[in-house]
Amino acid sequence: MLQICLTAADIAEALGVTESQLRRALSAANAERVDSTLVALTVAEAGRRLGIGRTSMYGLIAAGEIPTILVGSVRRVPAAALDQYVSARLGTSDAPVLRVAA
Repeated sequence: MLQICLTAADIAEALGVTESQLRRALSAANAERVDSTLVALTVAEAGRRLGIGRTSMYGLIAAGEIPTILVGSVRRVPAAALDQYVSARLGTSDAPVLRVAA
């Protein structure tokens, strides 16, 4: 089997970016991943999972739309609460539902 070994510098050059830009982009992408096995998320992780910003997520929490729990001294959003929130929104008339045409 043919194996090709490329360095980060080679890949960056091929993409037309600097190696540091490539490393920053990869680091940012890894930081945004949310482990789907977590049962309690940070506010930022919960926001990313819903596709909204941290401030909007805090707004939903403050409005009582999404519950949080204290784990020790830190506040966490139960992952199940996000599923319940989305399900509840799908049941309301003001939540747009996308339908795929067959």
